[in-house]
Amino acid sequence: MRIETITTGLDLAGVFASGLLGGAVARRYGLDLFGFVVIGLVSGLGGGLIRDVLLQNGPPVALTNSAYIPTALAGAGLAFVLQISERDWDRVFTVLDAAALSLWATVGAQKTLAVGLGWMPAVLLGTITAVGGGACRDLLVQRIPAVLGGNALYATVAVMVSAIQVLGTQLGSPLTGTVLGILAGAVLRVLAAWRGWNLPNALDWQPRTVLGGIRPARRPRRRRRPGPEDGGSR
Repeated sequence: MRIETITTGLDLAGVFASGLLGGAVARRYGLDLFGFVVIGLVSGLGGGLIRDVLLQNGPPVALTNSAYIPTALAGAGLAFVLQISERDWDRVFTVLDAAALSLWATVGAQKTLAVGLGWMPAVLLGTITAVGGGACRDLLVQRIPAVLGGNALYATVAVMVSAIQVLGTQLGSPLTGTVLGILAGAVLRVLAAWRGWNLPNALDWQPRTVLGGIRPARRPRRRRRPGPEDGGSR
């Protein structure tokens, strides 16, 4: 099986999973059918569109391959008709998020290497592919994007998966890198969500606590010459 066929299949799987995630978010916020469509398309296609525009290797594949938009809509539509509890949605969301994140990180890295760019752009665009759609989706519903932190490991997983894919490709076995990257990324993302693993926040200090102790030197006061109100003469 050609690597291009595998890449396209993985990309479409990520589109469907992310479209379903977008639909789950739309359901949580009580959006109507059009809201499901918009959030599903943005979630399912956003990361790939950003990647393809940055690569400048022809029009974005989401606009040239007729399977992409229907796949994203199918994911959002499934979320629209499913009737499951919020608790079950949370579980499904975590698993799908882990799968979509890993799938798209491998695809983004593969496509970047395919156009002749190096390992660092491949890791960067693999990460952007994985988190771009979710970030746009979160901004539309006015919440802090998951990529900026405050939750379990997210972008870190995408970086790791992209790096595994790049390493496998450079060693001459891109398929092995794809399989290992997807498995490792999905497991790490689910474990991070389950155990609450996240990156450390900034140190708890404010600039004023340091700068506040630095006071400018006091300038000597000039003695005022006595005036008429002091009983002196002009």
